[in-house]
Formats: sequence, structure tokens, C-alpha cells
Amino acid sequence: MIYELYYWPGIQGRGEFVRLVLEEAGAQYVDVALLPEEQGGGVSAMMKLLDDPALAHPPFAPPFLKAGRRLIAQTANILLFLGARLSLAPRDAAGRLWTHQLQLTLADFVNEIHDTHHPIGGGLYYQQQKAEAKRRSRDFLDYRLPKFLGYFERVIERNPDGDRWMVGKRLSYVDLSAAQVVAGLRYAFPLASRKALRPCPRLRALHDAVFARPRVKRYVRSGRRLAFNNDGIFRRYPELDA
Repeated sequence: MIYELYYWPGIQGRGEFVRLVLEEAGAQYVDVALLPEEQGGGVSAMMKLLDDPALAHPPFAPPFLKAGRRLIAQTANILLFLGARLSLAPRDAAGRLWTHQLQLTLADFVNEIHDTHHPIGGGLYYQQQKAEAKRRSRDFLDYRLPKFLGYFERVIERNPDGDRWMVGKRLSYVDLSAAQVVAGLRYAFPLASRKALRPCPRLRALHDAVFARPRVKRYVRSGRRLAFNNDGIFRRYPELDA
């Protein structure tokens, strides 16, 4: 199986959660956005697939993954599918549901992070909603950030099979996603995230353990991992940090 990942070029975004799973598993995949358009890649390839009238179940937006004849959208849904296939999820139904639940909670967290710099609407530039972004960020950093981080810290602590990973004894896809969120927060809010992560030693250790894994480490060093930038979910505006 050679997977095809469709996402916007130039940003990590939600596509990075899928890339980390594929990289950690050593799966063969094509990052379609990074292919030149003359080789069937880029935005035009994604839009062509989205607009295909023959699709019975069209995706709403990227990321989406092509796996044989299947076309799967929504980040958490893609990871639910890949986790079972790539041995990055528990084998039992209860464990898979718990992992999926955690991934959905991370998705809520990511949405709130995004809304710190775009609190009114994604169709407006940051500069058009700067005052509102400052107010939203203040509330997020004071209340929501420690609440989410504290929750995931407790999840690791209460894992009956150990206090290293979130689910079971082995790494799962939700650990990869949590590490990516921590990395993104450190980029976007270096001052506030340092303070908020101080009482979360297990979450910090999880981040370090994920990015020390051989395949993830090789991916990061390869140059194929796009750098964080101010076009993605995690954006660094110093005036929003505290």
C-alpha cells in the first residue's frame, strides 16, 4: 500500500499529524502537495479530486488520505484508520475508542489554538482582528491552555500500564499528535507555554521521547518536515504571548 496524502503546500497544519504517523510507521506515502504540478501534484491535484463528481463521499476539506480505493478525510478519522493498520493503536475496541476520544480532544485543543490569532473568522487577515486576537489569547493562555495541558498530564499519569504514554504500554498515534501540539505551542507561545508546561513533566517527557524516536528524528532532520510559520495553525505573534 502506497498512501497519498493531500494537504495544503507550505504549512504543517493538520496534515502534520498524519505525516508523523506515516513516518513513525515507516509507511510508503506520497505527499501530493510537495509534488510539482507537472507530476500530478500541488493544489490543482487536490482540487481536482475534491471536485470529482464521481465521488460518492467527497471530503469537506483537507487533509484527506487516499488508501487504495478509499478516500478518508478529517484528521482524527484518518488516524483512527491508520492507527489500526500501522500498529499505532490498541487492538481492543475499548482501547481504540479511548485513543480516538483523546485525539478528538486534541482536535478541540488545536481549534482553540488556531482561534487565538483568528478569533472572528478565517477569511480575515490577522491584522483585521488584532484587538480581538489579543483578548482571545489572554483568555486562552490564562484558562484554556493550563486546563488542556493539565488534562493530558493526568491522562499520562493515570495510564494503568505506565506513565510514559497516554494509552497502554506502547506508543500510539495520539502520543505523536500530543508531541506535535507541544512543539507547536512552544513555537507560537514560547513564554506562556514554558510556564504552562512547568507542572507537566510527563507531557514534556512524552514530547522529548517522540521526537527522539529514530524514524521521527530522521524525518525532522531530512528537510522534508516543513518549518512552523505564520501561515499555519501555530503562529508566533509576540504581542499575543505572555
